[in-house]
Amino acid sequence: MSSGDGQQSQAFTKPTFTDAQASALVESVFGFKVSKIQPLPSYDDQNFRVHILRSKETTDEPVEYVLKISNTESSRTPDLIEMQNHVIMFLRAAGFPTASVCRTKGDNTISLVSIDSGSEVKSYLVRMLTYLPGRPIAEVAISHQQLYEIGRLAAQLDKALEEFHHPKLNLLHRENFIWNLKNVPLLEKYMGALSQSPNREIVERVIQLFKEEVMTKLSHFREWLCRCCISSCRTFHFHSKKPCTL
Repeated sequence: MSSGDGQQSQAFTKPTFTDAQASALVESVFGFKVSKIQPLPSYDDQNFRVHILRSKETTDEPVEYVLKISNTESSRTPDLIEMQNHVIMFLRAAGFPTASVCRTKGDNTISLVSIDSGSEVKSYLVRMLTYLPGRPIAEVAISHQQLYEIGRLAAQLDKALEEFHHPKLNLLHRENFIWNLKNVPLLEKYMGALSQSPNREIVERVIQLFKEEVMTKLSHFREWLCRCCISSCRTFHFHSKKPCTL
């Protein structure tokens, strides 16, 4: 879960738990003994790959999990985080290769923990999912067939989520959310991250074309809940009556 706000917000809200603190969270919140823990890449949350010790009570449990600690801003919207967990559970029940949501000792899908940092007390939402082994697409030589399969899976996922219902579904409509497809121009404030990258000119051109060719026609597009990215977007099929499938 990413807040999508500016770099300054990210610096102030991203959790900074040590391996030892994360291990203690796993034990106190979920009741597992940790044998090994290691950080995973993240944007503005904090993720850990967790190996647990098996016991007589947990012999049928997975050995590896992902501990996810939400940033302080996202932690203020527990209903949204909990709904994301329900989406994961819905997709798994529908046969998609998603992680399983681990229940806390109190039989919840999330837990709010408070940490005294010395100058103030900060609260973070904590959840744990089963670990799914694999490699990021960016690390493999991708083929056209694999790209086709990814698109096909995304469309199947989108179609399945048409049947997903939740009383808090409206929380997904966030106008200034950086991952909202219609907010492409908001990326301009991050251009400094590209510095002198040869891709900078391409990105600038794409943003400019989006502003000229898409933003001027937004009123003609039908808005749907884009279930692939779990956010709101507008389909680019002009005057289409079908929801976005990618």
